[in-house]
Amino acid sequence: MRPPRSRGSRIYLIQLAAVLVGLVLVIAGAWRVGVATIGVSFLVAAALRAVVTPDQYGMLRVRGKVFDMAWMLMLGGSLVFLAINIPSQPPL
Repeated sequence: MRPPRSRGSRIYLIQLAAVLVGLVLVIAGAWRVGVATIGVSFLVAAALRAVVTPDQYGMLRVRGKVFDMAWMLMLGGSLVFLAINIPSQPPL
């Protein structure tokens, strides 16, 4: 299997892998670390999306750059904020 040729496609697939790692952490019981991992991956992807040139968009060509960056910044920031600020709950 060949890796994707465009930088945008690689960013998209790395983002997907990071979200899967975060979901595995959540399922394993480390929900705070998992949610923070997902949030940070969105923030990093937003920063990387800012520097991708139009000829390297690949799978990212479907949406606009401003929409992608705004959405990922909002979602990533919200997830990191929630992971940090939700108080610990006693076990059931």
